[in-house]
Amino acid sequence: MTLSGQLQAAGVQLELLTGPLSGIYDPNGMGAMFFAVLAAAAQIERNYIREKTVEGQVTAAAKGNHGGRAKVIDDDMLVFARALKDRGVPVPEIAKKLTIKTGKNAGRHPSVASLYRALVEAETTEAPAGPEIIAPRRPTCVDLTGPGSGTDPELMERLTRQVLDGKSDEVTDALAEQTEDEAKDVVAQLLAQARNGE
Repeated sequence: MTLSGQLQAAGVQLELLTGPLSGIYDPNGMGAMFFAVLAAAAQIERNYIREKTVEGQVTAAAKGNHGGRAKVIDDDMLVFARALKDRGVPVPEIAKKLTIKTGKNAGRHPSVASLYRALVEAETTEAPAGPEIIAPRRPTCVDLTGPGSGTDPELMERLTRQVLDGKSDEVTDALAEQTEDEAKDVVAQLLAQARNGE
């Protein structure tokens, strides 16, 4: 629209060489209306192209493609380089062991400067050196000693009375007969027996 206004102000005429509307159009009179229609159509087309471009960028970003040149040192190469650096291998030797996989330099070794840059960037972003393995945690075995470990008869008698309300002397007798290894699960057994109503 701005360009159309500038052309009209300068008195530039529009000449269409082919098509049903071929001819010369003056920016004054009927030509002004034609200029306005063409300018509006151009603006609509420009907005449509911009919307589609943004939509394409959003779709590409959702797929993980953010545009630009491909990285010379990918994540696998970086993991390998960090492992070698941790072992004390000099960075120039590490660069000779790496090979670029894609792009116009495929098959060549990355420059030492690129490797230094990638290593510094990885250290500043605190990226993990390898794939992060998430495994379920194992329960830790706690070995209780002292009062409440199942070896103190007074405490065991009190626990039995509190949990079972003194319902059974068999529980106390059974607990007293347990060995040292079995005494770790005393509280769990007491609670299970209390729930079962024994």
